[in-house]
Formats: sequence, structure tokens, C-alpha cells
Amino acid sequence: MKQPSRILLGLFCLLVAVWLVAPTIVVVPMSFNDKKSLAFPPSGFSWQWYQNFFTNPEWSASLVGSLKVAVVTAVFATVIGTLAAFGLDRMKSRVSGVLRALLITPMVVPGVVLAVGIYAVYLDTQLVGTMTGFVLAHTMLAVPFVIIAVSASLEVFDKRLETAAASLGATRLTAFRTVTFPLIVPGILSGLLFAFVTSFDEIIVALFITSPYLKTLPVQIFSSITRDADPTVAAVGTLLFITTSLVIGAGLLIGSRQGKR
Repeated sequence: MKQPSRILLGLFCLLVAVWLVAPTIVVVPMSFNDKKSLAFPPSGFSWQWYQNFFTNPEWSASLVGSLKVAVVTAVFATVIGTLAAFGLDRMKSRVSGVLRALLITPMVVPGVVLAVGIYAVYLDTQLVGTMTGFVLAHTMLAVPFVIIAVSASLEVFDKRLETAAASLGATRLTAFRTVTFPLIVPGILSGLLFAFVTSFDEIIVALFITSPYLKTLPVQIFSSITRDADPTVAAVGTLLFITTSLVIGAGLLIGSRQGKR
């Protein structure tokens, strides 16, 4: 009885996976269309849209801008989120629950509402279209994901290990550096990955604070869809799909190895 149940469960999971990935997979053949249209199935085969992505200055500049913003955001959000999660884990009062709810508010509030508020503040502080403005806004959006990921690691962390380290003469900083930190690294890496992806894929806030001098890749994709609608967008989507799959796969592999250790 167990074997047929496992087979049915596996088939069900496979169908769900196909259903989730199907819209993305459809984009792949569209990126090789030989005509300037997002038609499926494609009428011919051509690499011209990939060539257009790598040679067009607008696409190249938006890609570089997105990578810069995402990397800086991921670093800042990981540091802030890790410290916040560690502090909340050590607080033994009702205040910690309130603070946790406040810190994850950006995940709950509609993106348009946040974008309007950020835009209003940025107009007065002259941060619209600046690297600093993008990093600050995206860090605010990414910190909740880091807090959740690191908090999950801290929940399963055995605090008696810190007590044992303290009994052997280790200071709190030494105990954190040599005991706590190595054991919660998978959660920190997961938070770093989520922060990077959150910043790299974010578009609602970016549409409000973008400028001709700094335009992220999602904004460029949106502009291309509304203006040209050529298969370059599909080529970009295919490259992002492959890159994201490789990054997530590498993250899962690192996490599994850390768990085994």
C-alpha cells in the first residue's frame, strides 16, 4: 500500500511543479523567434534577441545597475536582518513580538502604498534616481526575509552550546563567533539569497524612484514591453530563469552540506 501512495504523491508533486514552471518554460522558445513578436510557438530560430540584450546599451546599463543595487542591498539587509533576528531571539518579553511584527510590515503592506510613501520622502531628500535611494528602499523590503530565515535557524539552535562555551571561559562575542554563527550560517545564506533576489526582481518601488541615469532591469523590461514588445524580453527572462535556478540550486546544495556537517 505504501508504494502506490508514494507513486501517486510523486506524480502529484510533479504535476504541481510543471504547473508552476510551465509559464516560464514557454518563454524559452519565444526568445528564439526570428520575428519581432512574442509569438508562441515561434516561426523560426534566431539568436538576435540575445545579441540585442548584450549589445544594447540600455539593457547592459540596466543589468549592471540592478546587480550593483542587489549586491549592496543583500549585504546591508543580511547584516541588519541577522542582528535584528538575534536580538529578537534573545528578548523574553511581549515587546519582541511587537517589534517582530513591525519589522516584517514591508512584507504585508501593499507595494504601491510603500512606493508612494517612499517617493514622497525621496522628493524632499533628493534621493529619487540615486544609488543610495534604491539601496535604502530595497534594504527595507529585503530585511524581513532575512529576519525570517535567520530566526528559523535560531529556533532550532541549542542555546546550551553557548552556555557550555561560557563555562569554558568564552566571552559572549567569542561564543557567538565560534559557536552560534557557524551553526546559523545556512539561515544567513538563505537570507542573503532572498535579499538579493528581492532587490533584483523588485519593480513597483523601482518604477516610482527610477530616473534616466539609473534604471534597474525590471524597469527596463517593463519599458520594453510597453514600447517595443520584442523577444528581447523573452531572452532576458530565459537568462534570468537559468541564472536564478543555478543560484538557488547552489544555495540548496550549500545548505544541505552545512546541515550534514
